[in-house]
Amino acid sequence: MTRPAWYSHVAPAQALMQISYTRLRSIHGDEPEERRHETTRPPARDGTHPAGPAAASRSPSLVLPTLMLSVFTISVGFGILLPRLPALIEGLLGPGSSPAAVSRATGLLTALYMLALFLCAPLWGRLSDRCGRRPVLLIGLGGFGATMIAFAVWGSFGAVIAERALSGVFAAAIMPVALAAVTDIAAAKALLGRRLSFVSLAGISGFLLGPTIGLALAGRLAGATGPLVVPLVATGGLALVAAVAVALALPAGSEAARARPGRTESPLTPGLVTRLLTLGTVVTAGVAVFEVGLALRGAQDLGLTAFQIAAMFTVCSLVMIAVQAAIFSPLLRPEATRWLIAPAFAVLAAGMVLVPMAGSFAPMLAVIGAVAASAGILSPILTYWIASHAGHASGAELGRQTAAASLGAAAGSAAGGLLYDVAWLPNASFVLMGALTALAVVASLRLPRMLAPSGEAPAATPRRGGT
Repeated sequence: MTRPAWYSHVAPAQALMQISYTRLRSIHGDEPEERRHETTRPPARDGTHPAGPAAASRSPSLVLPTLMLSVFTISVGFGILLPRLPALIEGLLGPGSSPAAVSRATGLLTALYMLALFLCAPLWGRLSDRCGRRPVLLIGLGGFGATMIAFAVWGSFGAVIAERALSGVFAAAIMPVALAAVTDIAAAKALLGRRLSFVSLAGISGFLLGPTIGLALAGRLAGATGPLVVPLVATGGLALVAAVAVALALPAGSEAARARPGRTESPLTPGLVTRLLTLGTVVTAGVAVFEVGLALRGAQDLGLTAFQIAAMFTVCSLVMIAVQAAIFSPLLRPEATRWLIAPAFAVLAAGMVLVPMAGSFAPMLAVIGAVAASAGILSPILTYWIASHAGHASGAELGRQTAAASLGAAAGSAAGGLLYDVAWLPNASFVLMGALTALAVVASLRLPRMLAPSGEAPAATPRRGGT
């Protein structure tokens, strides 16, 4: 098409106005972070987009909700069986099964799930570093969904064991790889911390809502098909929907993992990574001891009703959600979060010691708030510092972090039950966990200096505004 003569004079001004408008939108936060960096990334030497040819055809704004849906799905899948699991096992074992046999079988199934997470999360993480996040997430979600649906059809104790083990294997592909995918799309450190906390919140929400959803679906829709068929099929269907969303939203291959502009942190030393992983294990062990002990103490010592115990767990989850939503808010620089680790461990240790002293429902709620707040602070901060310095091996490092958290949860659950009422030490589970958490306080005192960025004085600097 022939352009008029005056167009050559207007076009430069028009282009300048467009550039200025785009820049203003970026400054004021009206554009997604990914779109801001998309025009500033230099092309690769072969002329392709640095995030791969598939990146331009997929909307970056859909990536984070898709990852949150994936983590929410596996969290719901874990919790959806919990309310009915003892009764289900009792029915499968037969009318002559003892309560001890039912308890052992329930513990075995939970341990199988956690063991699968512990063993497989590092493997899936490393595989995602080599092959890309999308293929691993698709395998994990597809396998998880198929396992849940198949278990709804096969009703035997052996099938229950296989389902819990396979669910753990495939679930291990979701959490670390989803967190690694977040590190691929978040260029600024503030956005990285915020998005990691969003994915963590999705997991907590799934654990919170899973038992409620399972009871609602089993009670109202199951009918003659059995109490768990509808919840399991619904969870499996949700996993398959999440797999479709991953296929549409995430870029293919490993190209996205190689493009991480705006963050050039040097990797953490192996000793520092081990310290962070160990501290994360202590956090999840403490939460597990607290949750198991809370249920036992509420029912056996305080005489609380099932509704009151459920309310305590709900308060615990809601406090963790609120704290995690606030910890990486624009009011606090991500670098300053390292100063919160030791105080949060101190609060967690105090909460463990105070649990046996809470003699009624109201004081117990106050202790729950303290423990939940400290755990809600520690989990996302430790994950952030591991992820932000993982470099191109974020899948492997976050797989190790997921494995360490699973190990802590399994050990804490076992200790919370086995040591709850031993004669040689009253309240042994809480006392010993409080002592271990106190050691974590000592181990975390030097972390602010060890994690300080090069050239920065070790001082916390809150800030207001910004993204």
